Amino acid sequence: MSKASVTVLGLGRMGAAIAEVFLRNGHPTTVWNRTPDKAIHLDELGAQRADSVADAVAAGELIVTVLADTAAAGEQLAPLGAALNGRTVLNVATGRPDTARELADRLAEHGARFIDGGVFGVPQTVGTPETLLVYSGAAEAEAEFAEVIRELGATKYVGADAGLAALHDMAVLAGMYGLFGGFFQATAMVHTEQVSAVEFTDAFLAPWLRSLLDMLPTLAAEIDSREFPVNFSDLAVNATGLADIRATSRNQGVPTDLLDPLQRLFDAEVERGHATASFTRAFAGLIDALAPAGS
Repeated sequence: MSKASVTVLGLGRMGAAIAEVFLRNGHPTTVWNRTPDKAIHLDELGAQRADSVADAVAAGELIVTVLADTAAAGEQLAPLGAALNGRTVLNVATGRPDTARELADRLAEHGARFIDGGVFGVPQTVGTPETLLVYSGAAEAEAEFAEVIRELGATKYVGADAGLAALHDMAVLAGMYGLFGGFFQATAMVHTEQVSAVEFTDAFLAPWLRSLLDMLPTLAAEIDSREFPVNFSDLAVNATGLADIRATSRNQGVPTDLLDPLQRLFDAEVERGHATASFTRAFAGLIDALAPAGS
């Protein structure tokens, strides 16, 4: 049985890794990059190099875009117009949900189907279960190419809305940056007393954070219940504790800009009468802001 033909647009480290997976799995694979001689090792695996994006798209049933971001994919594809008819585009570059939805609509006007994906992994793990690809978009295209997409790693299809995968991606990265913010604050605090960031992280911070990861499912269940039972600690305790952390930071000469928004969220929920609820009640402070006034 013949394998689906694939085109990969963008041969950075991730794009080259994706193209290599498809080549090793026997897919006729065409590649294009703005710099033509990128990832020369793919030639030895049988890659066909296209001179233009139009030629590359014409050669593939599944077009995988691994460019700078989703907007860059749109800039390369949209001008092709009717040449996109009948093609399926899988974008795995990072981008916003609204950009993904806009691109899906633009491509649909030209008869193309769009799937947007987020890759949780590194080039070295592409094609193994260590990489997770969350994706969303045209249901018919997902049904047709699910097995091909699965060759890139573990996969999770989250629905026909082209923006859902990017939302998951952005949300995971939001959690990551929250972790980094805490890391920067913590290491800055001990740095004021000439404590090594490496020693502090290895001996204290990393073990504590790893233990907290196991608690996240329990905290997530509290959030889903919207009842906020206390399985860990209540909001009042955490509001007071965070205030002490901020005071200690200031006493050490470290700004508290990274922590101040969370303090405001905790304090607002305490003032609303939720001091004895789980500290996850702070989640409601974010979500309640979405509700129309008077609802």
